[in-house]
Amino acid sequence: MKRREFITLLSGAAMAWPLAARGQQSEPMRRIGALTGIGDDERAQARFAVFVQALARLGWIEGRNMRIDYRWGSGDIDRTRKHATELAAGAPDVIFATGSPAVEQLLKATRAVPIVFAFTPDPVGAGLVESLSQPGGNATGFLQFEYSLSGKWLELLKQIAPGVTRAAVLRDPAITAGIGQFAVIQSVAPSLGVEVVPISVQDAAEIERAVTAFARSGDRGLIVTASASAYVHRELIVALAARHKLPAVYSLRDPVTSGGLISYGADFIEQYRRAAGYVDRILKGAKPADLPVQAPTRYELVINLKTAKALGLTVPDSLVARADEVIE
Repeated sequence: MKRREFITLLSGAAMAWPLAARGQQSEPMRRIGALTGIGDDERAQARFAVFVQALARLGWIEGRNMRIDYRWGSGDIDRTRKHATELAAGAPDVIFATGSPAVEQLLKATRAVPIVFAFTPDPVGAGLVESLSQPGGNATGFLQFEYSLSGKWLELLKQIAPGVTRAAVLRDPAITAGIGQFAVIQSVAPSLGVEVVPISVQDAAEIERAVTAFARSGDRGLIVTASASAYVHRELIVALAARHKLPAVYSLRDPVTSGGLISYGADFIEQYRRAAGYVDRILKGAKPADLPVQAPTRYELVINLKTAKALGLTVPDSLVARADEVIE
């Protein structure tokens, strides 16, 4: 999906909404900035379309009573910083952002423009908010997960591949969440009889070199933690896991629908819809400091049985029964 087609799709979607929602033409045009750090590919754009549709259901129709200024960070910190500065300088009514790096750069650029974030693992640890219940500043939003979830990824790896004794944890060491996720995985590893080693996901060449070296002996697996860099390099990681016959657990569903083995994480679509609700409240006068940061209400387990078969793994029936989606 080309960017021009994406914007045309969103604009055209407004025609489907009831006349009552479109009858607000006398209202002033409100401006929303959007900075997503997880890429500008077709899947990310489709999720963003859900955000725009959710706003429309709340009465905010793009081109009628609001307009959105889009930016895509795509895991590049310099690009993200540039876009954050541009958006803040335009002083929109509110900015919607995904991922800690995007929010961090926006907060460096403005402490006045309200910010609603999604897919942010540790907003308190990263210094984005004072507390979950009382954010205290100009940013609030939705957690991607609580750190305890990270330990479940290693548990899933052992369930689906019991013979694994060493796991590489692919994480971004430059963000607080990368450090936090690895720490939790490391803390539960001894009880599961697994040794864990970190691999940085910031650079494609480094990922390939490190995973290839790691895979040289048997009984090994991968855990791919949550970060914009992991999302940007997901196709490479899935390909490396397949090439080296490594069972891998992912923090989001997209790699699994592209051939990865298993994922467990927050429902991205739900986060976009809920974020639209916070944007609506801010446009109607609410302050970010008064809106608590909320945890996900729904997590999804996705399993690719075709990939399991290619790896010679038998997925336990109990795990299949729990799955929200099974790819065969």
